[in-house]
Amino acid sequence: MSTALKSKKNKISQNSIARLSLYLRELNLCELEHKKFISSSELARATNLTDSQVRKDLSLFGNFGVSGSGYAVGKLRAEVKTILGKDKPIDVILVGVGNLGLALLSYLDFQREGIRIRTAFDVDERKVGRAISNVQIRNIAEVENYIKKEKMKIAILAIPSHSAQQVTDTLVKAGIKCILNFAPKVLKTANGTLIRNVDLSREFDFFTYFIRQNNNA
Repeated sequence: MSTALKSKKNKISQNSIARLSLYLRELNLCELEHKKFISSSELARATNLTDSQVRKDLSLFGNFGVSGSGYAVGKLRAEVKTILGKDKPIDVILVGVGNLGLALLSYLDFQREGIRIRTAFDVDERKVGRAISNVQIRNIAEVENYIKKEKMKIAILAIPSHSAQQVTDTLVKAGIKCILNFAPKVLKTANGTLIRNVDLSREFDFFTYFIRQNNNA
């Protein structure tokens, strides 16, 4: 059994998972540059973290280091991909094919990261039946049956806030366990469902606050 598979017994924080994703991004670059080894200090500098934090995160899953050389890029990259569940394609559905949904369908980094939007759903009958970026658009009325039939577990939500909660209830009832939410609304779900919110307008609150504080300084 690989070190990464053994790590399933460990309970780790979402912050640690987020940092693993940063390490993987850097390891992908190292692979492209044909770099064979990388030290914890190099990973730390590349991800704006500390050397000790990198070593602590990776030690949660085993001993990956090679004495005197650091980490073998290929091996560590493969292990981190397995830990994150990215060693095989990740199938998701998209709900909402408005301007943001259309942009997500064309987002090339999804393909590079092995993320496949299997199908998309919308209420607009003019869009239903079309294929965009090789993704078929279906009527939202079909979403529950589709999730159950295809055993989908991950959904991207790119719909207006007024309908977000109702759609979320349907998705969770059908079996969705993880939702990437672009709707500007706090969603309520039962325990066992993971929601990550991407509120673009809210992110600008940090900018406007920062600018005002600096102008008043």
